[in-house]
Amino acid sequence: MKCKINRNAAKVLKDMLNTPEAEGKKIRVVITQNHGDHGHYDVTLDTPTEHDEIVATDKDIEVLLDTREPLLDGVWIQYFYVPQEGFFITNPSTGFLEK
Repeated sequence: MKCKINRNAAKVLKDMLNTPEAEGKKIRVVITQNHGDHGHYDVTLDTPTEHDEIVATDKDIEVLLDTREPLLDGVWIQYFYVPQEGFFITNPSTGFLEK
């Protein structure tokens, strides 16, 4: 499985990982809504399960992806400050964008 992270997202995710709540946890990308051919995504802190793949990124952040969810393979986590601050998570391999 693959996951890309832009520079802004890496900074925000590293800040998340440096909180007391994140101790022993990793970043997880989840599908909040599955529409069959595309999904809506979010990020959380979580611990690995038996169905997860721990994906190393080029930003030195490990991301948990559930191997049972094909829409997670190839996600791109971006963070933008304008026009509205927040994560923008896409999966270019599906051709759909979300969050």
